[in-house]
Amino acid sequence: MNIPNRLAALRALMQQHGVSACIVPGNDPHASEYMAPHWTEMSWITGFLGETGTAVITLDKALLWTDSRYYLQAEAELQGTTVELMRESDIDCPTIPEWLCSCLSPLASNLSPKVAVNPEMYSVNGYRALKAELAEGGIELVSIDLISPLWTEGRPAIPTSLLYEYEDKYAGESVASKLARVRQALTDKHCDALVVSALDEIGWLLNIRGKDVDYTPCLISYVVLEMDKCTIFVAPNKLDDAAREYLNRINVCVRDYNQVFDYLKDINATAVMYDGARVNEALFESINCQLATVNCSPSPVLKMMSVKNDIELQGERIAMRKDAVALTRFLHWLETQAFSLSPLASSPHTEIILAQKLGEFRAMGENYTDDSFCTIAGWKGNGAIVHYHATPEDCAQIEGEGVLLLDSGGQYLDGTTDITRTLWVGNPANIPAAVKRDYTLVLKGHIALACARFPKGTRGNQLDVLARQFLWAEGMTYGHGTGHGVGHFMGCHEGPQNIRTDNNPNPLQVGNICSDEPGIYRTNEYGIRIENLIAVRESNNLGAHATGETFFEFETLTLCPYDTNMMDFSRMTEQEIAWVNQYHAWVYAEVSPLLNEEEAAWLKEKCKPLIV
Repeated sequence: MNIPNRLAALRALMQQHGVSACIVPGNDPHASEYMAPHWTEMSWITGFLGETGTAVITLDKALLWTDSRYYLQAEAELQGTTVELMRESDIDCPTIPEWLCSCLSPLASNLSPKVAVNPEMYSVNGYRALKAELAEGGIELVSIDLISPLWTEGRPAIPTSLLYEYEDKYAGESVASKLARVRQALTDKHCDALVVSALDEIGWLLNIRGKDVDYTPCLISYVVLEMDKCTIFVAPNKLDDAAREYLNRINVCVRDYNQVFDYLKDINATAVMYDGARVNEALFESINCQLATVNCSPSPVLKMMSVKNDIELQGERIAMRKDAVALTRFLHWLETQAFSLSPLASSPHTEIILAQKLGEFRAMGENYTDDSFCTIAGWKGNGAIVHYHATPEDCAQIEGEGVLLLDSGGQYLDGTTDITRTLWVGNPANIPAAVKRDYTLVLKGHIALACARFPKGTRGNQLDVLARQFLWAEGMTYGHGTGHGVGHFMGCHEGPQNIRTDNNPNPLQVGNICSDEPGIYRTNEYGIRIENLIAVRESNNLGAHATGETFFEFETLTLCPYDTNMMDFSRMTEQEIAWVNQYHAWVYAEVSPLLNEEEAAWLKEKCKPLIV
């Protein structure tokens, strides 16, 4: 069926159920950052293939809400579909509840109009918020899956990658220890069962991994943890003999993936805990509240997994060295083979080719399994698009001179990496003063955050200004967060900690890993972002005047030189220049023994001390 036919079929089904509108979000049942194609319902009903969007279908209209990153893509992909684009980044664009409340009139029967959503695609918190907003306009929200009955042909199956053990030598903690810690957290909350639906939490809790999701080594499943047993709900074809033996060894019961809903209806528990931000509404509606009370609390698993143990931290350091080798080889290739850094430089290479080449260098590393996200290679104005995604059909060719932004990362059994470097392609003598100014202001903020020392209990939003201060002083800012949490051979974006302006109640803890990535973006000109990963550790040598409180600081994990040609030394302090020199000396000492003679010589030149 084409899109108009799909919309017609959906409207016929809506009329059968007495529904005035249907909302189809771009989500999956597990609150995943990257979805398996099986759950791309929003794309199926609209034809829009962007990563972010929500469709609303009424009996006479079809609309798609998405943000400014996808306006051009949406305009092209929605042509001929009868779906209208709603530009949600625009100030005058109504929210979905606002639009529905203004457009759905009370029914002649005096009954409230009904809006349907698939409860598997909404978190409990999201569902409740939507329900409350619609109720203000006299609209009833109902849980009905209207897409599955229609999408029967050509729907991709749920992925069937095999479950495999993530060995304790990498995880640093046994499953028995993790289960005991989570059960104690449940006891502290007077609960005796926990529903876990987030795939990264399941992977951490049971020391398992899979290949069901792009860029994140997860396995599609659910887990219900009780005081006397732990049950994983997973498709049988994902378990080979080795997987079954492992689950049996760690005393985890196995049930089919779809049996989780019936299991919750008859759960033998008095109080069930769930994370309302991550557990979907369908799971919540399945819990038999006559048998058990429910407790909506942040997942204890999420907090525990964010605190990396010593083995995980050492694994991250190992992964960073492997990543540094790949990056050095790539940057060496970029400068010596991809194109000549001269005023007349010209290259047939595109952003896509650069991303592929970097992936090839990473794949040479031991224990590499995948990229940790889709590499961003943004040439000139494309670098100003924060979440830019080049495609083979529509990407820039690297030619002439300009600013190149490279944001990439790798998944290794040892750990997860994420790094951004911005460099000048061309003759360094031709770098505009404005580019040097912007690069240096970003670098100063990057260094300031890396050097922060702060008392125990400090939250990320209290540190965010350190990275922004130099930009703010000159009337500049950036719209994204300064730092996100990072998983260990898991999601590149992980909570609950972060470093951004939003008020996050979770304080930074020893063992947290965050990114440090301030930036500045000049529309249609260039983007500059500098990113390292940093780990929270306890700070020693506080000095003779310390008052006795516990202080934390950051350990920089990432190993890769900065582009010193882009620095305006007149804007840098002696301490900042010394920091760069110390960092570069450390990079060279750690990475050069792993390179061949030519590569090591190239890295030595890039890491030579700044003499100002």
